[in-house]
Amino acid sequence: MAAVNNVISQLTIVGVFLLLTPGCVVERFTELPSSHGSVTDTTREQELRQQMVERQLRVRDIYDSRVLAAMATVPRHRFVPPSLQLWAYEDRPLPIGYRQTISQPYIVAYMTQELEVSPEDTVLEIGTGSGYQAAILAELVQEVYTIEIVPELAARAELTLRDLGYENVHIKLGDGYRGWPEHGPFDGILVTAAPDHVPQSLVDQLAVNGKLVIPVGKERQDMTVIEKTDGGVVKQETIPVVFVPMTGEAARE
Repeated sequence: MAAVNNVISQLTIVGVFLLLTPGCVVERFTELPSSHGSVTDTTREQELRQQMVERQLRVRDIYDSRVLAAMATVPRHRFVPPSLQLWAYEDRPLPIGYRQTISQPYIVAYMTQELEVSPEDTVLEIGTGSGYQAAILAELVQEVYTIEIVPELAARAELTLRDLGYENVHIKLGDGYRGWPEHGPFDGILVTAAPDHVPQSLVDQLAVNGKLVIPVGKERQDMTVIEKTDGGVVKQETIPVVFVPMTGEAARE
C-alpha cells in the first residue's frame, strides 16, 4: 500500500490555523455559520476539477480510473459554504459548520479507492456531512445509504444532492454507530468520523468480500481497512489521519 506523500504546509483559512504534519491528513476546523448556495457549474470550475485530479490525485497514489472520473465530475464547490467556494478545489479540508468538515479531495479519493466498489454495489456511509463523499460514491455504485447525526447538515446535504440529481442517495437522520441493518448487508461501508474502536455492528453489516474503511483512534487515527472473507475478517492499518471524532453512541462507548 502506497503511503501518503509527505506534506508540510501552513494554511490560514478564515482565521483558522492549520498545520499539516508529514503523512497526516487534518480534518479539524472551528464552526462556521450554516449556509447553502445554488451555484452554476462553469467551465472554469470544470477546469479546476480537472486540475485537482491531475495535480492532487493522479500524481500521488490515486490510480483507479473510475474514482478519478468521479472526482472530475462531482462539483465540489456545491458542497461548501459560498464564502469558501474559492478554495473548493484546493488540497485542503474546509469547514461546513457544526464543527464538521468536508475532507480534502485526496482523502475522499483515497478512502473511495480503498473501498474497491463495483457499479452494482450498495454502500453505507456513516457521516453524511456536506454530502460530497456520498455524491462521489453515487457516481460509482447502484445505491448509497448515508447517515448523519446533525439535523442541519442532513437537511442541507439532502437539498444539495437532490438539486444535483442524485436519486440513488438515501439519507437518514440519526446515530450511525449501529449502521442501517435493514438495508444491509453492504458491499462497502465508509466512515467519515473517527471512533476510538471499530463498531462491531458495522463489521456485522458487511457482505462477504465487502470492505469497511474507517479512521480509528483518538487524537490521531490510523485509516483502517477491514475486509470480510469466508474465513473471517482481515484488518489493515494504512495511513495516519486526523478526523473529527464520531459522536453519539461511539463517544459513550
